[in-house]
Amino acid sequence: MAFDYDLFVIGGGSGGVRAARVASGEYGAKVALAEEYRMGGTCVIRGCVPKKLMVFASAYAPAIEDARAYGWRVEAGTFDWPAFRAKLDAELDRLEGVYRAGLADAGVTVHDCRATVEDAHTVRLASGETVTAKHLLIATGGRPSLPEMAEKAGALTSNDLFKLETLPKSMLIVGGGFIACEFACILNGMGVEVTQFYRGEQILRGFDGEARGHIAEHMRDNGINLHVGTDVIEMKAVDGGTWVKSTDGREAVYEKVVYATGRVPNTDGLGLEGTGVKLGRKGEVEVDEWSKTAVPSIYAVGDVTSRINLTPVAIREGHAFADTIFGARPTKPDHDLVPSAVFTQPEFGTVGMTEEAARDERPIEVYATSFRPMQTAFVGRPDRVMMKLIVCAKTRKVLGCHIVAPNAGEMIQLAGIAIKMGATKEDFDRTVAVHPVMAEELVTLRKPVRTG
Repeated sequence: MAFDYDLFVIGGGSGGVRAARVASGEYGAKVALAEEYRMGGTCVIRGCVPKKLMVFASAYAPAIEDARAYGWRVEAGTFDWPAFRAKLDAELDRLEGVYRAGLADAGVTVHDCRATVEDAHTVRLASGETVTAKHLLIATGGRPSLPEMAEKAGALTSNDLFKLETLPKSMLIVGGGFIACEFACILNGMGVEVTQFYRGEQILRGFDGEARGHIAEHMRDNGINLHVGTDVIEMKAVDGGTWVKSTDGREAVYEKVVYATGRVPNTDGLGLEGTGVKLGRKGEVEVDEWSKTAVPSIYAVGDVTSRINLTPVAIREGHAFADTIFGARPTKPDHDLVPSAVFTQPEFGTVGMTEEAARDERPIEVYATSFRPMQTAFVGRPDRVMMKLIVCAKTRKVLGCHIVAPNAGEMIQLAGIAIKMGATKEDFDRTVAVHPVMAEELVTLRKPVRTG
């Protein structure tokens, strides 16, 4: 059978774009891609990139205070959200243009419309046109979900925060994952009075317990009204905002309410079920270690598979798919020891096992420290950083590293290389410290604080 394309990609996010560019530009495949919204996906348009720019913007108020303590004669004005948002929108437009240019340079045909799957080799475009391809790649990502009660009351999701016309005076953020915590810190830094509810016992479930507690303490110290073990039981739109009643009996009106309680894969209405592709309980596309679905011609990468929902992981999955199918280089995406960062204030960088997970599997040693860094101690701030290594008592390999500190994301990238290579605690010990920097503590931790 003759096909219109060798590959048709549905979804213009990081994973889909990487697969399309490599398959076409490096391996000469005939490739088309459909995107119904904006090129760049969650990361570029409504996730990592705009969020990180908001993190930068939110950090200037304390930086100006510190500058005064260091002898600079400076005064902070008020934060101009409309001016920042205009620059933010312009930057996202620029990045979308970069993505489009990359696809064009690689010879990929782009369809700016929704596409659905008709069968194992056929895609239907929103125009009604159908096209065929030897291989289909589903890279449609995920989206925030809203409970029915919140939707009826007009609650926002993280997507909406990038499009606010004005910053509210008060905001309730519901959720305790990294998205909820990051936006709580961002908006607090921009001058919004932030309250956060999380129904669990501690924020950032799934991360290292000691790090979670350290971050929660700092968030409260920085002015975030954080309540754990708390959830919303009633809410409704009223004059001036949203009235909310919580499980602890609290009642209050917030100008805006944001739900960050989870994301779901974008598979609704794609037509996958009719082809024999299997979907999981939350709608995620089930794939094997090669990113292949139950239908041999259909593959999926990125957040739509709910493996590890991180942009660099989606990029690796997309590249591995192209290498395998079009480059005659069978490559499995590697999901082991993936470093990541949570852009709270302070930041949290992590790679490998948590203390809790490691302790359940084997005898370990825990090396940890918490201290006031030089830069903020000088100006009298009480901020403390935390650094922690989880070590296998038998093999001496470093199983995990967790850092809560300014620029922890930068530090964990480099620690991740060593741990991925199988570094032992003694390898860390043999490395000479850089002084005076926070990261030197990673190579000067001599005695375990806990074993077991």
